[in-house]
Amino acid sequence: MKVVRRPALSVLFGVLAAAVLIIVPPLAASAAGPRIDLQVLVVTNGSASVSAVAHQLQAEGVPYRTVDLRDSGRPVIDEAFLSDTVDGAPRAKYQGVVLPNAAPFQNDAEMAALAAYEKRFGIRQLDAHVRPSAAVGMNAPAYSGPMDGVTAQVTEPARGDAFRYLGGPVRFDDVEPGVGETSGFVATPLPDDPGAGKSFQPFVTATVKGTAGTIAGVYTHDGRSEMVLSFTSEREQWHFQTLGRGLVGWLTKGVHLGYDRNYFAVHIDDVFMPDARWSTEDNCTPGEDCDDVETEDIRMAPGDVSFATQWQTQHGFALDMTYNGAGSDEAAKRNGVDPLTTAFVAVRDRFRWLNHTYSHPFLGCVQDTSSNPWQCARNQSGEIVYVSAATIEREVSRNLQWASSRGIAVDAGELVTGEHSGLRVTPQQPDDNPNLAPALAKAGVKWTASDASREKAQRVIGSVRTVPRHPLNIYYNVGTAAEEVDQYNWIHTRRSDGGSGLCEDDPPCIEPLDPDTGYASYIVPVETRIALTHVLGNDPRPHYAHQSNLAEDRILYPLLDRVLSQYWSAFAANTPLVNAPTSALGDEIRRQDAWSAAIKDGAMDKGDVTAYVQDGTVTVRARSGLEVPVTAPEGTRQGADGAPFGQAYAGERSAYRAGDVTLILPGA
Repeated sequence: MKVVRRPALSVLFGVLAAAVLIIVPPLAASAAGPRIDLQVLVVTNGSASVSAVAHQLQAEGVPYRTVDLRDSGRPVIDEAFLSDTVDGAPRAKYQGVVLPNAAPFQNDAEMAALAAYEKRFGIRQLDAHVRPSAAVGMNAPAYSGPMDGVTAQVTEPARGDAFRYLGGPVRFDDVEPGVGETSGFVATPLPDDPGAGKSFQPFVTATVKGTAGTIAGVYTHDGRSEMVLSFTSEREQWHFQTLGRGLVGWLTKGVHLGYDRNYFAVHIDDVFMPDARWSTEDNCTPGEDCDDVETEDIRMAPGDVSFATQWQTQHGFALDMTYNGAGSDEAAKRNGVDPLTTAFVAVRDRFRWLNHTYSHPFLGCVQDTSSNPWQCARNQSGEIVYVSAATIEREVSRNLQWASSRGIAVDAGELVTGEHSGLRVTPQQPDDNPNLAPALAKAGVKWTASDASREKAQRVIGSVRTVPRHPLNIYYNVGTAAEEVDQYNWIHTRRSDGGSGLCEDDPPCIEPLDPDTGYASYIVPVETRIALTHVLGNDPRPHYAHQSNLAEDRILYPLLDRVLSQYWSAFAANTPLVNAPTSALGDEIRRQDAWSAAIKDGAMDKGDVTAYVQDGTVTVRARSGLEVPVTAPEGTRQGADGAPFGQAYAGERSAYRAGDVTLILPGA
């Protein structure tokens, strides 16, 4: 038995009562001071730099309201829009303001109203992209132009402030040499003027073509604090991904709704099974899209297990082995013993293990493979015939029994079906196998993996939730770098260049990669960027590859090495990668989705969620049952017992909370 895949044509809350989360300092004897609502105002002109900041807010779960300057029907920014009075105390409706530049309004009265508001309530302002000038506390630019490939430095004052999670420089991408990706200005601050209350604190500095200066800093003036960025940004660019968390932390003074982590988990599918091999001569895979071609299957060897354990120790990173017991049993039946199984069992406690079903069958509809692509078999009434519930339950339970008999610890609540089958796959099987949910429930499964490239959103199937996984674009049917490049070229190059031409129907195409160097020089950097975009996007979804990628050339490791190396080149030890079990990642997706749904449903505007700071006290009121993500400065304590609040991460403390909680902010 070996693993082959027949490709498809295309690859809460209810009625709730109020609950309260309260963060309180000691009682004040004086009258209540101003109230600051925990929501950000984003004023946009449609620029990518503002969109990047808005995306960072959304990814972290920070509520914000957008005012689009291009909208003729937008509200006017005036005192009434920005503030009012609640329970006899003045209220600031926004805790921070994001602007496209330092003065984006055509009507000077709006900027004047905003400046007065910021001064009155101590609200901070972030300018997404400005040209340095005296208006923002800087001299005229000494350099203007591309920033591609520049390495910038985070200053010590910045590391002592909201950027304490950074441990290295900030690199500006140069993905396509010769193509401008980021532009910016380098300038020096004006001298501080204590008498006028003006100062400028550089946060990020850079040297571009021999010109040194500041590209980000805080301008304090007129009783206001203004973060000035003199470079453009897009949300998936490395410099913004590394700086984004700090921009939000600075803007909100470290107190806001939202919860942010850098997640990275890697599943290795088909462990113990052989995987079919790509034919470089026929551009197909036996058993998948060519039945008259033979290639040697790919299966790990004992030496690959030793390498995996050594690699994990060296990098402090555990892999999840998604296993199929039948592969081991069949190898032992053929050879009398299976050295691969012996090697894995000897170090079984060094890995996390995931049930991948016993024999990796397709658990959706019964497949009719008489045509290419396959179709779902149908009965005489024309109805789709599905794999039975008994078959599904047997595959799940038998694999657990196989692991238990060898002392391998497996969470019975976690599952990865072969090819994520049982779940819908279009166009052949538009619906889930109706036998899937009851079978999984009977087997005790609570979380089942899905393919995030097909369905990024988590779904509920009976009593089971899906855990979408990001595929690493390292093919399951290759064991060498040359095979990976050959298949990559086949998929991504034009017919005239010897490729399949699929990219001509669904652009873009690439120039053919060199078989000897293309993997390291092109595929690994591209896949690293994609993976890190997920990691730095507060995305709990795990990634997956296959056992074939740990065999022979072991081509997965160069990709993992680059991801880890690039991550740790920028981030400090207080911001570790969160490599959690599947169930924990699935539960985090559930919490994120519930909070996001509440915000999108207008919970802040409708009063379903109320959150504000007043006299050092943060109060959050939410519907009963809704877990509210809260981030606060290090040193925040729970009022009931004085214990530290939440979990420490990136120099902050954060947690989801439901019910009534009292927390004490540092210095209160």
